[in-house]
Amino acid sequence: MNLDLVVGLGMLVGLIGVLIPFLPGLPLIVISAFVWVVADGSDPGQWIVFAIVTSIAVAAMVVGSTIPARRASSAGTPGWVLALGVVGLVIGAFAIPVVGALIGWPIGIFLGEWLRTRELGAAWVTTRATLAALGLGIAIQFGAGVVAVAIWAAAAWRW
Repeated sequence: MNLDLVVGLGMLVGLIGVLIPFLPGLPLIVISAFVWVVADGSDPGQWIVFAIVTSIAVAAMVVGSTIPARRASSAGTPGWVLALGVVGLVIGAFAIPVVGALIGWPIGIFLGEWLRTRELGAAWVTTRATLAALGLGIAIQFGAGVVAVAIWAAAAWRW
């Protein structure tokens, strides 16, 4: 099978992983780019492409993860509520394969806020705001993933 096809499929799975948090999306794109460089002969230009893809992925992971936490904390959500969201994410990921993390995380946030405020309306407002921030983070990571894959594709077409 053609190396570029295998690497491209790995990157496609990475893009899907950005949208479905069951797979490590951007790390899969970086790993695929690394496989491309190493398996194809390690041309110096390929290492530059790998460095660019990796830089884009790392920056997107940092920004895409920071935005939801900052928005939630600026809305007054304490850290322990966000931690309860992470617990919900982990439980959801194991309880419902593929989409469980997407379900468990907001349930954890909602329960934490409800325990904190004892008001369903306030808990829902915080959960909705946190979900919107999470959506923005995912959009940033997906956009960066598309850019990284496009850079690799242009380079792979050249080599």
